[in-house]
Amino acid sequence: MPIAKGLKNRDKESASNPKDIARKIIENMSSSPLIEKCEVAGPGFVNIYLKSSFISEVISNNLKHGVQPPVIAKSLRVVVDFSSPNVAKEMHVGHLRSTIIGECICRLLEFVGHDVVRLNHIGDWGTQFGMLIAHLKDKFPNYTTVSPPIGDLHSFYKESKKRFDDDPDFKKRAYADVVGLQQGDPEVRKGWSLICDVSRKEFEQIYDRLVMVAKGLGYIVNGELYEVDSNMLAVLDELETHPIRYKRLPTQCILTGTPSDKFPGLSKGSTVDCEIFKYVNEDEKCNRCEDDSGIIEFVKTANNMH
Repeated sequence: MPIAKGLKNRDKESASNPKDIARKIIENMSSSPLIEKCEVAGPGFVNIYLKSSFISEVISNNLKHGVQPPVIAKSLRVVVDFSSPNVAKEMHVGHLRSTIIGECICRLLEFVGHDVVRLNHIGDWGTQFGMLIAHLKDKFPNYTTVSPPIGDLHSFYKESKKRFDDDPDFKKRAYADVVGLQQGDPEVRKGWSLICDVSRKEFEQIYDRLVMVAKGLGYIVNGELYEVDSNMLAVLDELETHPIRYKRLPTQCILTGTPSDKFPGLSKGSTVDCEIFKYVNEDEKCNRCEDDSGIIEFVKTANNMH
């Protein structure tokens, strides 16, 4: 059906319905010793029936010798970036989907012989942290010396978000704390550290229930702030000199390291994304392949520019 839609968009006069396209696909398929027959089903699906003799041979071979991985031409170092929950927010189904599919891909790649690095870049930097830290300062002014009893971080986040939306003075202080976080203010970093610790404990409970990423499998947790601290200034300079061009998109886009238009002293999230990819390529030494198989990103549709 997607093929029919694509043809219709290209040439409405010669476009065919999905069933006709399915029939043409079957007519033009070459014969195979694995396939018994092909049939058009439903609105335009192609059902392919495998030969019983082929299935029997595969099952017998697996019973005798076990499941054998395919032979690969070269073992690659592959970084799989997945899960990526946001600190102080509950995981939603998108994070669970990314976590489960990402781990499945990791296990498949390891099974065939690739060197896999599991990478979890948690969202621990941005406007929400300015809100949380400003709220923390007001609610627990002695948080730098006495650990605040933040039991429900999600409720704490909702309280700070409401203040951010309703109170212009609070919003200004929140943005100032984001700048302080990026620039290494000790008091702001202390609040950031407390909030991250509470969040990570909640994440680990979910990972443990999913039996995900067993200990010793090379699971790396890096936050966005790690990237900001590491090489952000170098990335800004590099992007200024050599902007990244996305030539595969319908219209060419250029990504540069630019300051935030919300508050002076901040860098946009796209710049942090660039630093993350710089880390993956250089620190983790993943293979740069023509088919981009060295890095696998699991992101939601809204982040498909990745």
